[in-house]
Amino acid sequence: MLFSMPVIVLTKVDLCDDVDTKLLEIENIAIGVPIIETSIVDEAGLSQIYQYLKEYHTVAFVGSSGVGKSSLINHVLGTDQLETGGLRNDDKGRHTTTHRELFMISGKGMVIDTPGMRELGMWSAQDGIDHTFSDIEELVGKCRFSDCSHGNESGCAVRQAVKDGLITEERYRAYMRLKAENAYNENAVDYLVAKKRKFKQIAKLNKHNYKQ
Repeated sequence: MLFSMPVIVLTKVDLCDDVDTKLLEIENIAIGVPIIETSIVDEAGLSQIYQYLKEYHTVAFVGSSGVGKSSLINHVLGTDQLETGGLRNDDKGRHTTTHRELFMISGKGMVIDTPGMRELGMWSAQDGIDHTFSDIEELVGKCRFSDCSHGNESGCAVRQAVKDGLITEERYRAYMRLKAENAYNENAVDYLVAKKRKFKQIAKLNKHNYKQ
């Protein structure tokens, strides 16, 4: 059975003056997702990564350029197999990885290093949204209107929960952004399927007319 488990890794915590605030911000958005604080400099938290490295399992490090993915993988491998870059003048890491690469770790599965990503897209993520934001989804059924957009409608249970402090504004916004992006992606998929079906029918018709 294939399954995926997200884990948030905060890298370079030695460069952050207020780690607790960052942790709180992440916890309010990614409820229930494990968070690991790491630093290559003093090796803080690195040992926690090993609990996710298991035989017959594949772990992929995903993140923006320069966040320290290659450095973490070098630590896991126990050797400097991947090129890493120093810090720029703004204390941000330099982009080094240019292609995906799979590494075998004896008795601990496989690790994938990926190039830095500018953005992550979704593909049919409704189940994931329902699970991650189960608290908000439960409130949706309590809205006065069944087609509530959770914006400015009266009787919106979701907005009321935000107003009452039961849900943070940041979590609400994250939920709305993901719902909007997922709806867009689903419409795009439907459009492409319909377009493919249309051209298939045209090709079939042209072939039939040609034979006549």
